[in-house]
Amino acid sequence: MSRAPSPKTLIRKAEAALSGARVLLNSGDSDGACSRAYYAMFDAAHAALFAVRAEDVAAPIKTHNGLVAKFGQHVVEAGHLAAEHGRDFNKVQNLRELADYSGDPVDIDKAAWAIERAEAFVAAVKGKFGL
Repeated sequence: MSRAPSPKTLIRKAEAALSGARVLLNSGDSDGACSRAYYAMFDAAHAALFAVRAEDVAAPIKTHNGLVAKFGQHVVEAGHLAAEHGRDFNKVQNLRELADYSGDPVDIDKAAWAIERAEAFVAAVKGKFGL
């Protein structure tokens, strides 16, 4: 990638992931729903980090754990968003790992919770950074 994606582009991706998560949940695919909910948060977290200039194309974040940590440091600890969003991001990441790498499906109620938290996360990023 030669240039950084815009925060607005990343938010559009996050909203598309949320839409997909809802479709998957409604079809009974709790694992897929958890994964898409996480990726909605993933894209919104990148949008927030680009908005606060804590991420750029010259120094991309290379791991999921690195993204969660950098979001916590530069967005939550810096006071841009409430701590609950950092905690939710961490918990939804854990659910996504269970969904993607374990043999048992994630409970449908947990998947619904992940989507609910992802919706709140994306809305908070959009509201705070005018996206």
